Amino acid sequence: MLPATSEETQTVIEYMNWQAPDLTVEFVQKIYAENVLDHQHVVWDVHTNVDRWWVITNPTNLYSQAQFPNMDLAVTFHVGLCLRVPRSEKQNFAAMPIEPFAECFRLLSEATDAFYHAQEVADYQAIGVRCREALLAYTNAVQIALPWTSSEAIPKKASFKEWIAHMGVVTMGGSSSEVRRHFIKTLLYESWDFANWLTHAKASRWFDADAALSITEHSIGLASSLVIRYLRGVPEVCPVCGSNQLSRQRSFDPDSIENEWERPTCAKCDWTGEPVQIFKMAGDYVQASKKSGAPDGECIFPTVPLRTLVKPTRKTD
Repeated sequence: MLPATSEETQTVIEYMNWQAPDLTVEFVQKIYAENVLDHQHVVWDVHTNVDRWWVITNPTNLYSQAQFPNMDLAVTFHVGLCLRVPRSEKQNFAAMPIEPFAECFRLLSEATDAFYHAQEVADYQAIGVRCREALLAYTNAVQIALPWTSSEAIPKKASFKEWIAHMGVVTMGGSSSEVRRHFIKTLLYESWDFANWLTHAKASRWFDADAALSITEHSIGLASSLVIRYLRGVPEVCPVCGSNQLSRQRSFDPDSIENEWERPTCAKCDWTGEPVQIFKMAGDYVQASKKSGAPDGECIFPTVPLRTLVKPTRKTD
């Protein structure tokens, strides 16, 4: 059993009431938490007047304990759903919380589709080209979102490594982040070098294409997260209680639903940061003021489940 705040418990109860209005929640217990990549998934054991359910967060979904009697099995399945992008479905990148790097992930998605059909050396080389394009798309967005501030001459647009070094200094400044900067820079540099090698390799193999795609996806994912956190003013720890349990809350203005906002929140003390407007294009962050504040009135923070396998209203024999 893990400690849980009354707000966390109430959130799970409200989620169950939403998903299973015909059931009555009788018992809720926070029993497990596990970090996978940069996400923490929390498992709740929920008893109703009819049956029992696992509620797993980030994104929140529920699983029947009759269907998943073992908690580890439920967690494995949940994480798999979060990580796997079905080939038959196309993601709406405009709806993903990755602005302003949607182009990078679109190019990675195209590289993944091509990888599934790659059979010859020319196909593997094409994967290298696509990975290189995705990395360049990342630095293109960085150049707009994080303008050059050094007194030195501005690097050329295609100077990948110089712009990566600039990104590291801006988003992870100070001696305390030296090891982090070195890690991210090295990861991106190696991704760039390997993708360039694969583009021209005459004896590449399927493994090489797989490695290029995997390291490019991983490096862009980590580096994009750094810039997004910087643009949206997310602190490293909660400024009130020092907790690392920070998450994002996305909202929209009821009077103008096309305008989205996001703010950091703390799961320990309920601290909330200043809302920042979300833009699709990197240049919009430069034009907008971070201190403009949220719109007047209440914003709506929706929670959408990923998938429901067995509906709570379904009767079992």
